[in-house]
Amino acid sequence: MTEVRPSEQMRNLGVVQHGAPILTEAARAFDLPAERDAAEQAVDALFASMERIAQVHPFAKGMGIAAPQIGIGRAAAVVQPPAEGAGAIVLLNPRVTDASDDTDEQYEGCLSFFDVRGMALRPLRITVETTALDGATVTTVYERGLARLVAHEIDHLDGLLYLSRMRPGTEPIPVEQYRQTGRSWAYDT
Repeated sequence: MTEVRPSEQMRNLGVVQHGAPILTEAARAFDLPAERDAAEQAVDALFASMERIAQVHPFAKGMGIAAPQIGIGRAAAVVQPPAEGAGAIVLLNPRVTDASDDTDEQYEGCLSFFDVRGMALRPLRITVETTALDGATVTTVYERGLARLVAHEIDHLDGLLYLSRMRPGTEPIPVEQYRQTGRSWAYDT
């Protein structure tokens, strides 16, 4: 029996894979509330994708997915925090308006190239503006692991992959090697 590579598994679940042009293009913002139906449809598609993915792969650190990863070039993403019972975060037209000078470097993975993991440098705290379905602007502060998850998805909407957050000269490692590190995200309390 042949083993299905993690990236192939994600492709089979409908996740666009590295090399597809949509992953390096900036997503188009929604004009809310005028495009409320389109935004709701994109968010529904993201939740459906997350549900399919979660049935075949556990995410101890939480997970997120951006609309371009499912072939929709619009500025929508969903993040599911790792905490049990924590509600999902919906990001429409998200924009980082402030980021802490304090950063850390942790391994990240991406559904669009799930065979590797890489050490990405991220701020420990970000302030994000999003647009609500009624057109109102909402500002939220995210910290530590949640800031990392949200920033990763916002990068997708800007056409960036976490590879651009890695130190020059470093490369991702195969997922098999990452699994052997036994390292989860860790933050000083």
